[in-house]
This record gives sequence, structure tokens and C-alpha cells, in this order.
Amino acid sequence: MRVVIKIGTSTLTYLNGCLNLRAFENLCKVIADVKNAGNEVIIVSSGAIALGRSKLCLAERPADIPTKQAAAAVGQCELMCYYDRVFLTYHHNVAQILVTAEDLSGGERTDNFGNTVERLLNLGALPIINENDTVATAEISVSDNDTLSALVSVAVGANLLVLLSDIDGLYSADPHVDKYAQLIPVVDNITPELEAMAGGSVSGVGTGGMATKISAAKICMAAGCDMVIANGSACENLYELVKGKGAGTRFMGKKQ
Repeated sequence: MRVVIKIGTSTLTYLNGCLNLRAFENLCKVIADVKNAGNEVIIVSSGAIALGRSKLCLAERPADIPTKQAAAAVGQCELMCYYDRVFLTYHHNVAQILVTAEDLSGGERTDNFGNTVERLLNLGALPIINENDTVATAEISVSDNDTLSALVSVAVGANLLVLLSDIDGLYSADPHVDKYAQLIPVVDNITPELEAMAGGSVSGVGTGGMATKISAAKICMAAGCDMVIANGSACENLYELVKGKGAGTRFMGKKQ
């Protein structure tokens, strides 16, 4: 199984931007174990801007592009330092890949990206991918790591994309305001009615929301890749998700 795991900012950090050490270390342990079981794992990680904000002692998430870029530059170093340290305790080497939209838009650059990831996986490394926020202003202002992870999944021929966020999956209504909202376990087709259920970012620390996750699901499903929205606070579900089971909402890829 080749699985891409997208980790949202709200899964990694507290609201003040500081790393949630307990959650982070537990998540890395589970991912390392999933890899030990013989699965090929690729991580798409958010969190650089939030960690940079914390390290630079900024009171809140920056709103202007130059400060976001500065925070990303500082935070990406911090983020990879933590990943490297924790995964090494489980005998896994990590590799950082920073990309822009052009790297995943097709053609030679996308082929080069795919070849690099393929070789890293062959060498037993764990690729950790993020947008190159320090130079790609378009990515910071309009894009998101949900879409990025879907494009990565297609480029590397993944069987499954798991989006770890601060919500259990797709609901019939916003569960934060409607106590009668029902979790939708499986989605075979994305209808206009389903898209209407999507909203914005709930946590306030990241850029993604349910709308971006639906867009990511469209990309994956069209390429024959399953996608699951699951709660990052229950990362042990990854064991079952890679087997086609487990909690969350699974969007079924269109099999050729």
C-alpha cells in the first residue's frame, strides 16, 4: 500500500502555534509503525507558518505575505528538526521536499518530482513534503495542503490519501453547530448537495476547511485513489485505514 498522509496544522500545534508534543510524537510513532508493516508512506505536512509564528513570538497568525514567508522560513526548519529527531528514534530517515504548483502541474518537473519520491521510497526514506511558502506567494494566499496532498497522491500513484484534521469526517451538517449532524462514512460520488455541506476552516490555525477537502477528493477519486478524512487526534485509526477499514469518511476512487 502506498499511502500519503496529510497532517493539518491543527493536528500538530496548539492555537498559539506551539507544537503539541504529545500529539506529534504519538502520530510519528504510529506512522513509523505503519511503515514498519511494509507500507510506503509519504507525509504532506502543514505547520511551518504556525511554528514560525511561535518561534518569532508573533501574537497571532500573520496576515501579510512577507511575514507569512518569514514565519514559514523559520518554522520549516523547526518542523523538520522535530520530524528528523522523532523518526530517527524509530530508525526511519526523513527527506524534505518543498514544492510549488508548477512542480505538480504536469510535464518534466512533475516527472522529476515523481522520480525523486520513487527513489526515496526505494531507499527506505520517508519523504516529507510541504509547499515552498518562502517563495511561492500564490500558494500561501490561495492554495492549501489538502489540494497539494491530492496532487502529490496522483503524481506518485498512491493508493490512499489520508487527511488528518480536527474533525472526524464529512457530516450532513456542521457538527460544531448542529448536534444532530450525522457522519457520512462512505462517498461514491460528489454531488452538488454534498459540496454544499462544505464550509471554511474551523480551527483558525490552518488554511484548509471542508471545501478544500472536497476539492482534494475530486482529484483523488478521478485518478482512482481513495481518500479518507479522519481525526488526527485518533491517529491509531491509521492502522485500519490502510486496510480499507476504520473511522472517518472514505471517498472511493474510480477504479479503471
